[in-house]
Amino acid sequence: MDDVALTELQRVPTSGARAVEVFQVDGTDLLAIPQLARDVPGAAAGMNGGDSDTDLLLLRLVDGRYVPFSALPGPGGEDAEFFTIGERAFLAVASIRTGAGPYRYTTSSRIFEWVDGTFAEFQAVPTHAAKQWRHWRVAGRHFLGLAQGLEVPHVAGPNRHSMIYEWDGAEFAEFQAVPSRWAYNWHPFRVADTFFVAHADHLDPSVLYRWDGQEYVAHQPLRERTGRAFADFTRDGDHYLLVAGIEEPPVLMRWTGERFTAVQALFGPGARELLVVERDGRLFVLRINFITGTPAAPDPVLRSQIYEWRDGELVVVAEFPTSGGTDVAVVPSDGDLRFVVSNSLSASVRFATDTVLYSLRYASRAVS
Repeated sequence: MDDVALTELQRVPTSGARAVEVFQVDGTDLLAIPQLARDVPGAAAGMNGGDSDTDLLLLRLVDGRYVPFSALPGPGGEDAEFFTIGERAFLAVASIRTGAGPYRYTTSSRIFEWVDGTFAEFQAVPTHAAKQWRHWRVAGRHFLGLAQGLEVPHVAGPNRHSMIYEWDGAEFAEFQAVPSRWAYNWHPFRVADTFFVAHADHLDPSVLYRWDGQEYVAHQPLRERTGRAFADFTRDGDHYLLVAGIEEPPVLMRWTGERFTAVQALFGPGARELLVVERDGRLFVLRINFITGTPAAPDPVLRSQIYEWRDGELVVVAEFPTSGGTDVAVVPSDGDLRFVVSNSLSASVRFATDTVLYSLRYASRAVS
């Protein structure tokens, strides 16, 4: 479409890949891919089945391609978050469950530290159906948000609220519980001098929280239910927040000075992740679609979109196939925009599905 060209560069075999985390440590460009499950030979297909005693894959970028580097224990892997505190580097891995059925959703999610060229376990955090870690810094303090919870009849054990942890100099300690029943995502950002963090929940409202100097207080609801992801950007003097849910189209909201209000609805359900990329005077939004239908009868073979900000709105400029798409991250490169997309379900609802590296070529434009 238009003046952009999308090319597939590489496929990486993965199984139930739920996220992609691109980062550099000690001069090495790495890609972390947590994996939810492996297919069980002879077992019926199903997006909530499989063997969740899986590893997190680590790959190294060499001459524009990813090659195997190592693996870390990450059963039922849902997310990986790389961050630094001073000279120390950490990788937090969210584990939703262990086992191959019945599953144990009350488990531990590990935080690893980079030591002598490898990641070693630093801290194991008790979690229940963990979906995402997100690190942010405010007022010189380091916080680590855990989105967690699963409220369905067949899951044993008490559900848990999402939790914000704070670095106390030695480890991550509980700081504040955030009410939730089936949380998915965090998104920290600033509007002028105010720090916000958005929290997505599947059953409860997704809520925007504001840092008041002592704690995170509810500022406004963002959507009623099925929340999945957020992205924000500033354009033409305004600050925007994009809010996605699995069952309804994403909604673009604009900051009025006191709150965000809806200004544009994008087309179609199924969105699971969003990423804003600004390059060469152009602003793109990458939208990754997961499934349509229901978990019992999902359709994972969808088209995901690339939008561009044009004339005060987001416009689709390219599409690409995803198969149970879960996440997207930008990859270091010169010239073209390269990004990697994790896919978690095949057309036959099996977990063995490739993670794909793409190149997006485009013309430069003056900054608007």
